[in-house]
Amino acid sequence: MKHRLLLSVNKLMLFFACGAIFALLPFTLQMHRAHADSPSFVRVIHASPDVGSADVFVDGQHLLSNFQFGTVTPYVTLSPGQHYVQVALIGRGPGAAAINQNIIVNSGDVYTIAALGTKALGFKLDVFNDNNQVATGMAKLRVYDLSPDTDLHSIITNNNQVCGEMSYQDASEYIPLQSGAYNFNISTAQSTSAIPFSTTLKQNTVTSLFAIGESNGSPKLQFVSTNVDAVPGLPSTGSDPNAPDPEAPQWGSLWPFAIMMLGLLATSGVVINRRLTKRS
Repeated sequence: MKHRLLLSVNKLMLFFACGAIFALLPFTLQMHRAHADSPSFVRVIHASPDVGSADVFVDGQHLLSNFQFGTVTPYVTLSPGQHYVQVALIGRGPGAAAINQNIIVNSGDVYTIAALGTKALGFKLDVFNDNNQVATGMAKLRVYDLSPDTDLHSIITNNNQVCGEMSYQDASEYIPLQSGAYNFNISTAQSTSAIPFSTTLKQNTVTSLFAIGESNGSPKLQFVSTNVDAVPGLPSTGSDPNAPDPEAPQWGSLWPFAIMMLGLLATSGVVINRRLTKRS
């Protein structure tokens, strides 16, 4: 009788242990699948003064048509891995592309891709990793120097310098700022006069400020800004424009609890087995 009771207890403990594992397994698989299938997010800016309206092809497929100088696209999804990108004058086709370049994007990461260059310097794509997370209620600013003959000296607002010296193809760090209207004075090494630029930084957004054109050429130096909705929460490396709520429950955090419960079940089983063995 005692032997049968001992066997029943062992079976019961095994049943509870297996039940706990199988209960969490679907969530774990779902998380792994979601991570593995996460696309990349990319946007493109046309910043090449010597390339007019263009068509953009990715892996031979037409992605953008009539892509004009100074245009910044919204984010679009792209499968992780290597992609062959071509930029050609409108109507010429990929065989006449001015830019032919492979890029590599990672699952879940976010990128700004700039079409750059001049006939003298050559043409290329420059890829920047984006971070679209902000502290809740704040805004962020990032500056890109995409003007081939312009060095940014400083960007000042309300007598405070928010950005220092930058050279061609540089991108600043992300600058956290309070939301509101801003009047920036932008100084360059090529001019003795500051260039005024006004914009509004909204709560929970990331604003990008692009210097494009040429100080001593055509099109003339200009500044283009665009903003995207941010992911509120604590800042982190990388961000997904469609990221889930950071306060949502994370099923992966249940594994320590499950392991603890299995340990308690195993310990209880050992104690019960010993007591039943002594009584027998």
